[in-house]
Amino acid sequence: MKKNVVTIGSLLVALGIVYGDIGTSPLYVMQAILSTNNNYSSANVILGGVSLVFWTLTLQTTIKYIIFTLRADNKGEGGIFALYTLVKRYAKWLIVPAIIGGGALLADGILTPPVSVTSAIEGLNVLFPIKDEVTIVIVIAIILVLFLFQRFGTEKIGKIFGPIMLIWFLMIGILGLVQLTKNPTIIKAINPYYAIRLILHGNSAVYILGAVFLCTTGAEALYSDLGHCGRSNIYYTWVLVKICLVLSYLGQGAYLLAHNGDLITESPFFLIMPHWFIIIGVIIATLATIIASQALISGSFTLVSEAIKLNIFPRLHIRYPNGEKGQLYIAAVNYALCIGCIAIVLIFKKSENMESAYGLAITITMLMTTILLSQYMRYKKKKKVLSIIILVVFGTIETSFLYANSFKIISGGYITLLITAGLIFLMYIWSYSSQIKKKYRRFVSLFDYEEKFNLIEEDKELPLYASNIVYLTKSRKWSEVENKIVYSIFNKQPKKAQYYWFIHIQVTDEPYTKAYKFKTIKENKVFRLEFKLGFRLSQGINGLLAEVVEQLMESGEVQFKPKDYMITSRGRKAIGNFKFILIEEILCSESVFTGWDKFILSAKLLIKRLTVSPEKWYGIDTSVVEVEKVPILVGNNSNSKKIVRIYD
Repeated sequence: MKKNVVTIGSLLVALGIVYGDIGTSPLYVMQAILSTNNNYSSANVILGGVSLVFWTLTLQTTIKYIIFTLRADNKGEGGIFALYTLVKRYAKWLIVPAIIGGGALLADGILTPPVSVTSAIEGLNVLFPIKDEVTIVIVIAIILVLFLFQRFGTEKIGKIFGPIMLIWFLMIGILGLVQLTKNPTIIKAINPYYAIRLILHGNSAVYILGAVFLCTTGAEALYSDLGHCGRSNIYYTWVLVKICLVLSYLGQGAYLLAHNGDLITESPFFLIMPHWFIIIGVIIATLATIIASQALISGSFTLVSEAIKLNIFPRLHIRYPNGEKGQLYIAAVNYALCIGCIAIVLIFKKSENMESAYGLAITITMLMTTILLSQYMRYKKKKKVLSIIILVVFGTIETSFLYANSFKIISGGYITLLITAGLIFLMYIWSYSSQIKKKYRRFVSLFDYEEKFNLIEEDKELPLYASNIVYLTKSRKWSEVENKIVYSIFNKQPKKAQYYWFIHIQVTDEPYTKAYKFKTIKENKVFRLEFKLGFRLSQGINGLLAEVVEQLMESGEVQFKPKDYMITSRGRKAIGNFKFILIEEILCSESVFTGWDKFILSAKLLIKRLTVSPEKWYGIDTSVVEVEKVPILVGNNSNSKKIVRIYD
């Protein structure tokens, strides 16, 4: 599907992918608003609450995200890390809001599947009471099946997401419209006067703001899914989605106004349904919440993948279940989310308890997105005044929501804050340790070692180590490599080869770039390759190198005469064997670091042992890899006084 083409199919895909989270918010928002008034329906609270919901959807989702943020795309890709890549070169400090926002988005996402699925299953209470234990078992069973299914990919089931979500939105819109015709007084809630009056004079205005914010929590996910279906498809589908959402909220409000002063213990979403339709409604709602959860899980995989490529998150094994672009699976993230979701269900048990903690971290993400968006408008679009307006207007709105949600900390929000803090610290360790190593890294020119390459080739006593020896280098200068690499070649274990390849991998800001540069350092002997790979591509260096070498042989830039006994494979020319030398750094007691720097480096080395190995990450056949350990040497921790020999 071309993302810039709008068809019925593309619109259905957008409905199925983009709106799962924000589309299922009517399940619990009005119930959360009621809970701030001890579950009693009050005209003041209902009119003000619905008015706040309408204007939150308008200001936050429509204006901020649909109109402004979706235009801040990186080659068609969206999300907080895609936005960060657009502005990172303008100011180093922008890594801070990117890391904070990314960590908060991942942490708050742990609450989305439990609160959505639990809200749907609890709808059965309108027909007959269900024990909490039964609800918990059903919800956990659904969550387990959902997460177990991830390893197989979602391409096939994803095709039915759109039609199901279309049915969902039409259902909530029609149900709301029916109630609206019965009590059209609720239309007054569109007037912002009622929202302002409730905030200024409501007894629990702060808590109501925290509940109202739940209606827009999916807006950040909407931006992250931009790359899956394109801006135009989101624009068109949002018209239908917003109309249906508004009708649903107005319909629930109309029902509650008709029951002014009553104690409402069940979800208003299900109370407005005809009695005979409730079972059907629960089934459709459950399917919609599963789709919402699926969108969150896929978004988490994408978010972590982007963070890894930007070198601000530990490397995790990424698998691609099928050939569909954007379809990926990260087992570690899948298991972590699954355990987190089940833990949330077991801790909170009821959706109303989950709602009391839901939305806290996502306000942090939205605030960080506003900061990055304002810088995007300032530097990329050269609209300084607009950047200030965006920062002030949306920053004020989101700060107000953050303040309101801060009261959720003691009622369970501390859980998502702890997870957020842990993820932020993990990304800080990864980012800051890279800066430390970069500061102390030493490079040497390969041209200074041309004579040594000649000598090692002429050494008859030295056996051939491999036809091709490959090193990965961090050097951006094509003629330079780290001094530890030349030490490995000439000293560690002298390595004779027909060809030496030095590869630098540059992750580009464009998501799907796949290109390379080639330089000859020593004629038909020493070469430099620079791969330019998009931040959403896997790094299969083994296959890429074989493809490039074959191209270079065909062009005559690399001349290799295969032996008669060599066998060609799949039509490819024989190019000899390859040996990849990966240098693993270890902390040395003789190095001098500050206490904090040493702690950060030690933490990173520990994390690396627990995550995917370099050879798996770079897509290198483990049979052709040799890992050499070298110490990170900085200064000297030993006594500077020269040792003295003692004679008998």
